[in-house]
Amino acid sequence: MSKNEKPIYIIGHKNPDTDSISAAIAYTYLKHQTGHTNCVAARCGNVSSETQYVLDRFEVKAPKFVGDVRTQVRDMDMRRIPGASEEMSLKDAWALMKENKVVTLCITDDKRLKGLITTGDIMESYMGSYEANTLSEAKTSYVNIVDTLDGTLLVGDLGDVQSEGKVLIGAGTPDILEEYIKPHDIVILGDRYESQLCAIEMGADCLIICAGTNVTKTIQKIAKENGVKIISTPHDSFTVARLIYQSIPIRHFMRSKDLLTFKMDDYIEDVHPVMASTRHRYFPVVDSAGRYKGMVSRRNFLAATKKQLILVDHNEKGQAVNGMESAEILEIIDHHRLGTVTTNKPVYFRNQPLGSTCTILYLMYQESGVEITPQIAGVMLSAIISDTLLYRSPTCTEMDKVAGKALAQIAKVDPEELAKEMFTAGSNLGNKTPDEIIHQDFKKFQAGKINVGIGQISSMNSNELSNIKETLLPELEAAAKRDGLDMILFMLTNILQESSEVIFYGQGAEMTLEVGFGVTSKDHASVHLPGVVSRKKQMLPTVLNTLEQKNA
Repeated sequence: MSKNEKPIYIIGHKNPDTDSISAAIAYTYLKHQTGHTNCVAARCGNVSSETQYVLDRFEVKAPKFVGDVRTQVRDMDMRRIPGASEEMSLKDAWALMKENKVVTLCITDDKRLKGLITTGDIMESYMGSYEANTLSEAKTSYVNIVDTLDGTLLVGDLGDVQSEGKVLIGAGTPDILEEYIKPHDIVILGDRYESQLCAIEMGADCLIICAGTNVTKTIQKIAKENGVKIISTPHDSFTVARLIYQSIPIRHFMRSKDLLTFKMDDYIEDVHPVMASTRHRYFPVVDSAGRYKGMVSRRNFLAATKKQLILVDHNEKGQAVNGMESAEILEIIDHHRLGTVTTNKPVYFRNQPLGSTCTILYLMYQESGVEITPQIAGVMLSAIISDTLLYRSPTCTEMDKVAGKALAQIAKVDPEELAKEMFTAGSNLGNKTPDEIIHQDFKKFQAGKINVGIGQISSMNSNELSNIKETLLPELEAAAKRDGLDMILFMLTNILQESSEVIFYGQGAEMTLEVGFGVTSKDHASVHLPGVVSRKKQMLPTVLNTLEQKNA
């Protein structure tokens, strides 16, 4: 991906499972192989223990974390004008602003923002009356003075700084000059030999000889012996007197306190009110380390580009990354029911009733003629195994089995052995908090005005599931309140027994499960559901239908 290309994030749902993470990785690889190198695999939640095992086993990096896709300052058309040195002259600063058609210049030191100066600041400095010693007060360098006067340094060190004395025009006879030239002054002179010699004898720091007048070797020799600089300039005395103050470094006039800046990661919905409340035209932008990156103006809002997304393994707004409604959705690849995601224009939408998003991607690889690498095959196979519970789930189709067999051959792994290790890793929750366990594989749904959260964990070990149940039961109420849910259901799925125990919390949760599945809760905290292992195809439809009938 080139620096100028905007990334397209291929991203799964919140609380991502193995299918969500694997699909983002696999589809990104497919996109790269077909020329879309600006695609980036992303995630908007933590990687589960099961998924981390898969990534480690097949030596694949986890997708980039992207927690919010609202438009940011970094998405605006920034003016990337380099920062200016604080030693830059007013003349050069004005020329740089004119060249770039801006009214503000940012001043940096080692890429860090130190201050800013505007055309208004420079004009105000011109309109003001300079004191004769302003040049020395500003510690003006001779580099600036020579450059501003289009001059040539005949005698002296260009690296010196004027730190004492005033600027004056050496008009009048030597007798008159002796009265007002003081040590360290800068004297603007013509071709009069006597006046030049007088200025040297009076201890001036520098002679500026105007109109390109020839300076005798004798004067140059005497000046050198007395440590006096001589600058020759083609301009006349009046022009030199006007120009010389433009050599003052911009740090003397820059603003360095209470600077209004924005960060690259600031969201433009937060930035806009701040811009609207001030009269500034340009605002400096810095990164998280305070390094200057460019400038933005109100006009740049019009060119702000939305982040671009490809959604995998979901199509419901409630499950999508934060700020999704502010982004541009380009594609959706999914195997779930149709949800609430809406788009402003047509998108590529592929939704197939298969057991795993990675099965759809397997078909897309075949259609594109792109070879699947062993690493990609491994993560795709793991996703199919995870979502179909090793082909035991009612969501599993013949196509899932065909894809799984082909991917296992490419990855050179035994699906049974892989499944056992995956599910063991996924149910090994000793270092996780109850809240982390609940949200490890968790999705939110809406039935009318009722918000329902359904989580699931699968294991081949009954004792392990019993321990998890005892850990989670006291935490469900708090989890439901934190997530703003009316009811929370959590499936403890036994893969070998092909059944689930569902623990629950919330008004109507017990009745919904009893009515929907025709069972009875023995302890008012859980129900046993033989044959129910799929959240997507068994649990969710039954719960939603039961709630809809109740509402009707």
